[in-house]
Amino acid sequence: MAWDEWEQIKAGAEAGPSVSMRLNQVAPAAGGGGSGKPDMASSPAAKKAAAKAIDDDLEPGVTRDGKHAVATTKDAVTAFGAKDGHGWDTAGALKRAHETWEKQVKMLLGRLSSEKQALSATGISVQNNELDIAARLARQSRIQGI
Repeated sequence: MAWDEWEQIKAGAEAGPSVSMRLNQVAPAAGGGGSGKPDMASSPAAKKAAAKAIDDDLEPGVTRDGKHAVATTKDAVTAFGAKDGHGWDTAGALKRAHETWEKQVKMLLGRLSSEKQALSATGISVQNNELDIAARLARQSRIQGI
């Protein structure tokens, strides 16, 4: 940041907070925040579509790209590896980095799977939760027996 930019920012701050600097108010409706429209998939159809996208696009893509990365990394490790007793340190570093990356891909696939299951089971969970609460309230109610 140049010195003159900093001076302009300071002068603007002394004049009073700008609209972009105000953090204690609701965002304008045109900007998306506070518009009353939900940002998350909350309808059963949207949840089903999100679960389908995870199943059809994300999981297969991560798996496919992960297999490609395994093959290319093995080739790179072999190319940088020891030949005639000497090799590059890069080979070992690539191998360790790839092992870490593989763990992260497995965790990502597990997370995608759990998110897909959660999206698919949300309606059932809410219904079961409501039935459970109703049953608990019925047991505790003194008026029910009257």
